[in-house]
Amino acid sequence: MLEKLAKQTAIYGISTIVVRLLSYLLTPLYTRVFGQAAYGVVTDVYALIPFALVVLSMGMESSYFRFAAKADAEGGTEADIRKRKRHLFATTWGATLVAASIFFVCVVLLREDIARLMGEAYVGNEEYVVLVASIILFDVATMIPFSRLREQGRALKFVSLKACNVVINVGLAVAFQATGLFSSTFGVGWVFVTNLVASVATLLLILPTTDRTIPRIDSAQLRRIFAYSLPLLIGGIAGTANEFIDRQMIKYLLPEDISMAQLGIYGAITKIAVVMTLFTQMYRLAAEPFFLSNFTKEEFVESNAAALKYYMMASMMIFLGIALFRDVFALIVGRDFREGIYILPVILGANVLAGVWLNLSFWYKREEKTRFAIYVTFVGLAVTVVANVALLPRWGYYGAAWARFVAEAAMVAVSYYLNRRYFPTPYDIGRIVEYVVLGLALFFLSEALLPHLSEAVAFGANVVILSLFVAYAIWREKIDIKGLVSSALHRKR
Repeated sequence: MLEKLAKQTAIYGISTIVVRLLSYLLTPLYTRVFGQAAYGVVTDVYALIPFALVVLSMGMESSYFRFAAKADAEGGTEADIRKRKRHLFATTWGATLVAASIFFVCVVLLREDIARLMGEAYVGNEEYVVLVASIILFDVATMIPFSRLREQGRALKFVSLKACNVVINVGLAVAFQATGLFSSTFGVGWVFVTNLVASVATLLLILPTTDRTIPRIDSAQLRRIFAYSLPLLIGGIAGTANEFIDRQMIKYLLPEDISMAQLGIYGAITKIAVVMTLFTQMYRLAAEPFFLSNFTKEEFVESNAAALKYYMMASMMIFLGIALFRDVFALIVGRDFREGIYILPVILGANVLAGVWLNLSFWYKREEKTRFAIYVTFVGLAVTVVANVALLPRWGYYGAAWARFVAEAAMVAVSYYLNRRYFPTPYDIGRIVEYVVLGLALFFLSEALLPHLSEAVAFGANVVILSLFVAYAIWREKIDIKGLVSSALHRKR
């Protein structure tokens, strides 16, 4: 079974990496075009958008996967199963469209008040608020159709449509810079225009995959779905707030004259953790529909336990690959933003932990005990708020980075406790700890020794250190590299 998960992860992974790397071309562009404070506006807005998407999707994505699996389990003819899934798709899509439309109308009507609440940078620029609300409207409209593609296993179609979105976004950004629009009085507003055009185009491109389904809400079915998704919605709100509230706290807890600049630096450095973020994302894209399908309990437990071990092994490789060479990765952002590169290892560690508690969440989604999502994410949110209040005024964005790490660690601890109590899974804790300890030991070895070496020698030493970890993991897991390469080449033929 893990071969299927690995295959799906690889399909999503290779394609998603290419797509997201294209997207991250915007980071070096924007951090060179805009100053720290102006880029702080971009960081601020793109921290709010995911929060709105989670609220308006109402947990329907996970619900769609779970109820689609139930439609398969109910049996019947192939036509009957397709009819049930089509009905499910129409209801979940319709519910999210209604929610997004209401949100958009409210934002347009209250745009001036919302701009004042968001801060001085938005007063007089209410168009920013309307543009962002429009982006959210169109992005929500595509969420359930994208979930349907994932449930159908159409990974290449999924990624190709995501790629179109990114290509349009990047292409317009480059064109706008070439024509001098980013230097105009509208400034960062053109960033939101590029995103909106890309979002509209994505909706138009994905509509043909819906098989002409008309969004239509079945109230009885929606009540059943909400019984499952409501805890996920509440937990998702807390989880997304936990992930992005640090940006808002930087804006409001630090002095006004430096807050947006600090936010800009923090946002730019978190973007450098691209590979770790990509790995966690591609794992989630493949693992969520995989683990929520109809496995027996024994199959699920075995697969989930093994998946966490391999996730940690790969995550520590990526951690070392970025942390050891962070001075190289710092070149991604503009010179004015590189002063914050020292927080990168902390951000990477937090991203590793985010993937751990994601893996620890699949059991309660499968068992339909989604209330546990609320416990986990609210603990994380509480820790985030307390840690930021304590650390931000003293350390600035460095405090925000540590607050993020501590919050992710708290969610892992709560998730593991719930798993041991209600659904004991034989995770290979010894092997997982082994990889973490070895990875951190090699990192701190590099930190201690390399400042005394020349730049060229230090780079070579870091290559050796990373190679040692990779070689050890291959030996420890008895991974047949030759066989994997041969198998991949055979498939290509």
